[in-house]
Amino acid sequence: MNKITKTIIVLALIIAVGVVVVMKQNNKKVASSSVAKSNTPSVTAVNTEKVVATEKTIDDSKNMPTQKPLPKLLDLGADKCVPCKMMFPVLDELKAEHAGKLDVEFIDVWKNPDEARKYGVKIIPTQIFYDASGKELFRHEGFFSKEDILAKWKSFGIEF
Repeated sequence: MNKITKTIIVLALIIAVGVVVVMKQNNKKVASSSVAKSNTPSVTAVNTEKVVATEKTIDDSKNMPTQKPLPKLLDLGADKCVPCKMMFPVLDELKAEHAGKLDVEFIDVWKNPDEARKYGVKIIPTQIFYDASGKELFRHEGFFSKEDILAKWKSFGIEF
């Protein structure tokens, strides 16, 4: 390779790295502004560094006196994964419609890779069903409709 070709390759790499850095910064700005502007109930996104939630996240557990443990649906995914994005409205509806009867939680495993390892996630989205005592009842990988989720709970004798 001649000197001009090497120089062009180096410049192309520098430009590519710069573009990636700028895109990541823009994605962070867009994500934070869309969370702040949202007026719909939202599933709380758990991040080990900080908790990100919209203004109207449904969480009555802080205002209730002592609350008995609830069955829990844990969804592990990523906010940029297409099937995971398809789960968000399902999770939001479940959280809103079954508040006080079902705990619904979302963890972004791309932002929290330790959580993916902790829960043994192989594919996202993964939904894990826990009974009120915290025992894992069932695990599903991929998109899972609201109707199928409720049917699965019913198969365990838990109806909402």
